[in-house]
Amino acid sequence: MISPFRSVSRLALTAASVAALAMVAAPASAQSLIRDTEIEEILARDAEPILKAAGVDPKNVEIVIVGSKELNAFAGPRIMGFNTGLILESDDPNELQGVIAHEVGHLAAGHSARSGDMQSAGMRPFLLTMGLGVLAALAGAPEAAAGLAGSASYFGTIGALGYSREQESRADQAGAQLLDKAGLSGRGLAEFFDNFRYQEVFDEARRYAYFRSHPISSDRIESLRRKVETQPHFARKDSPEAMAEHAVMKAKLDGFLNPQVAITKYDEKATDYPSRYARAIAYYQLKEPDRALKLIDQLLSEQPDNPYLWELKGQILFEFGRTEEAEMPQRKSVELKPEAPLLRVNLGQTLIALDDKKKVAEGVTELKKALTQEEDNAVAWRILAEAYDKLNEDGLARLATAEYNFNIGDKRQARVFAMRAREMLTRGTPEWRRATDIVLVAEPTREDLRDLAREGSVVGATR
Repeated sequence: MISPFRSVSRLALTAASVAALAMVAAPASAQSLIRDTEIEEILARDAEPILKAAGVDPKNVEIVIVGSKELNAFAGPRIMGFNTGLILESDDPNELQGVIAHEVGHLAAGHSARSGDMQSAGMRPFLLTMGLGVLAALAGAPEAAAGLAGSASYFGTIGALGYSREQESRADQAGAQLLDKAGLSGRGLAEFFDNFRYQEVFDEARRYAYFRSHPISSDRIESLRRKVETQPHFARKDSPEAMAEHAVMKAKLDGFLNPQVAITKYDEKATDYPSRYARAIAYYQLKEPDRALKLIDQLLSEQPDNPYLWELKGQILFEFGRTEEAEMPQRKSVELKPEAPLLRVNLGQTLIALDDKKKVAEGVTELKKALTQEEDNAVAWRILAEAYDKLNEDGLARLATAEYNFNIGDKRQARVFAMRAREMLTRGTPEWRRATDIVLVAEPTREDLRDLAREGSVVGATR
């Protein structure tokens, strides 16, 4: 579920291969990474046939969503990113798949070589993992600012990418071939660029960043159109199911990111699911929980097995202080989608907030299950530290805090808490060895290294 940040602390941050779900309404000029299981899955389904056509295993590619109004997308080894602005501007799944094919075309043509420093930048340690649902409860946390600051090098790397017109044309042709190989139409690829063909005549201040780094021209568009119109799958249409998913994705983003606009854009008398979904989310963001919950209950009466509606209901109840009521919807969301770690993080957070030791212990179990799937989920580690503290497990609480700091890029604090954890944990246990590993990796001082060498600490423990 998405939970927009109202400033630097509420439009969810996250990175590739992280876990949790949130949205931060950051300043217009800022960018932040966001997480939402439902949207990520839709984007993954859109990308899957294209990646397979390129000989890439979709399971090895992380989907990243960037909270920005700018039209932009990027692809690199094992990662693919989409700005929310790009998603909202796309008219249908085929247009979005056209952009995906174009970006994968850059990779196929070897144009990603210049982005090699993106990998060396160590993306994950710099990005704070938050969940749209989880983040709402953490709004205003100073750690969020640290996460944003840590992501600066990542966005700097992405911003440095740019391609020549010749490379753009090659990526167009490669993308068209990938679409055809995947059995998809190239119509969306040509139409998306055609819709913005006049971007190149604007000055730098008015032009979308995507078209500054991906120059466009009428000749290029016409060449691309001629190419795709001759392909056998050009007339293929998006399926009704794909169109419905695309509408849901855009409605969800509008509700979280543009609630005031969504209330007007999605008519109150509309009976279609995306419109009502968007309005429910918008009411939630505008702090009208009762109106939001009334709409959600209506939707649940029609779709009782929709995990994202249960997740949304649970998060609204949790955020507005109705924690005991939030437990059942959160449990239902996990029951319906047990493979989604972000939903387990939401449930774990709710159980831990109930202040019942049995519930807290169960919350720990849920968080640990989530971390087996996404071990760099900073929010899960932060909540786990709180849970261990409630259970008087001081050593484990400090180790979890060390993990949290390590995953938001604050290596100094990670080292400090890992050293404290080592003092409280039983020597030789996996947890003690993990604390030692963090000390060694997270900028150890000379004194740390001398002490570790003296005691012969074991390196290389696993979580």
